[in-house]
Amino acid sequence: MSGPRTPAEDSVTDVVRWAAFSCVLVPVVLLWYGTSLAGATGTALGLAAVTGVCRLLLRQSERGAARLRQEQRHGPSPRRRGRHHRTGTGAHRGGRHTGGNTPVG
Repeated sequence: MSGPRTPAEDSVTDVVRWAAFSCVLVPVVLLWYGTSLAGATGTALGLAAVTGVCRLLLRQSERGAARLRQEQRHGPSPRRRGRHHRTGTGAHRGGRHTGGNTPVG
């Protein structure tokens, strides 16, 4: 990343650092208290996997929040015209559809 970091980015980095530290500390404590090497290794791998997934989700959340802040400041990006950003009106817009032919009368 470039530029100054926001407090949210710093807190995410701190959380990830503490989680990585725990990935090392917990297996050491388990070994100290007599857990098998295989059990401590399995715990370390599990904690590392959870930490990695949490880190990915936090980064994705950061990007989404940054994108939202940018859209609030500058309006939506013109290239983001997907399914929910169509222009114009059509017969398919609004109201409920029954999905079948209903007799009129």
